[in-house]
Amino acid sequence: MLKEKIKNLAREYHQEITAIRRHLHQYPELSYQEFETSRFIQQQLINIGIPFEVMAETGVVGIIEGKNPSKKIIALRADIDALPIQEANDISYKSQREGIMHACGHDVHTSCLLGAAKILHALKDEWEGTIKLIFQPGEEKNPGGASIMIKEGVLDNPCPQAIYALHVHPGLALGQLSFRSGMVMASADELYFTIKGKGGHAASPHLAIDPILIGSHLIIALQQIISRNKNPLFPSVLSITSFQGGNTTNVIPHEVKLMGTFRAMDENWRTEAHQLIERISHQVVESMGGKLELHIDKGYPVVFNDTSLTEKAVIHAGNYLGTQHIEETEMRMGAEDFGYYSQQIPGCFFRLGVMNKEKGIVHGVHTPNFNIDEAAIEIGMGMMAWLGAVSGS
Repeated sequence: MLKEKIKNLAREYHQEITAIRRHLHQYPELSYQEFETSRFIQQQLINIGIPFEVMAETGVVGIIEGKNPSKKIIALRADIDALPIQEANDISYKSQREGIMHACGHDVHTSCLLGAAKILHALKDEWEGTIKLIFQPGEEKNPGGASIMIKEGVLDNPCPQAIYALHVHPGLALGQLSFRSGMVMASADELYFTIKGKGGHAASPHLAIDPILIGSHLIIALQQIISRNKNPLFPSVLSITSFQGGNTTNVIPHEVKLMGTFRAMDENWRTEAHQLIERISHQVVESMGGKLELHIDKGYPVVFNDTSLTEKAVIHAGNYLGTQHIEETEMRMGAEDFGYYSQQIPGCFFRLGVMNKEKGIVHGVHTPNFNIDEAAIEIGMGMMAWLGAVSGS
């Protein structure tokens, strides 16, 4: 059976792919700077015998043809960039790059896809269709590497009928997978405010226009956009995360700068909220005598899992691992540029359990102590290979 062959190869390749993961973990690179990582991936594909092309400078796209290559085209995607975080783990494969770490598991995603590629290539006479392997840069930074890859034609020639991606889940136990249909992750937009007032002596506020006071009123007004304008059935978050202005006790500054994030699960509300943020921000600031410069940096769209594709993926996953190992994942207000793909073609973004409490592997992503139980790599590469092989059948 194909399933048993995939499982056997995942077990056989596990040590090799784990070594690849450790190499990637030791030599992380930031978004859009993944030049060594890209060359490493290219060499792995050469070693396997898979043709590829380079896109978006550091992205790599490989093609594996099975029997009847035109019958179906399935894309499997992994992200390859790291984060500006100093690793705190005491491990033999600790990051060798000061202040850079694979703290979101992209080294795991890349390794699992390379493992799946090796399995699918070895068994290409056992399955039908074509697999497009997408190793994507810049997931962690606007505008999102997915948007660049799409503009450069990653979903063309051939156009996939569906796309899958896995993501490590440090809150999900080793041996488990989780799926969710519909809305999975939020859109994410960055907010930048510059409020200009009139500086002066702190003892004479009547002669100044205090941008700190204006900024304080603005923060309250922005929260009311969520509490009094949003449909409560759709999650949304607006957080101001930085308030910078002034540098001494007796001077009212000339200006202050605020930064924050806006997240939504509904694209229509997202558009409406942008208009409200613009209008209310200008009204508040100008009504208090200030001037406002506002930039909304529109980021990733909502990640929406195609219902039919995801329901079938859950069935396939249950057949591969056993239904007791399949869970429903929670909705999250975090963002993922996989949403760009799922706007274009049916997509399924699922979670790979990597937690092992007995080993102390419990830390969340984007933290200095994040790590995984590497036994998850065997499951991840096998699952990606299995979905690629049986999807559409």
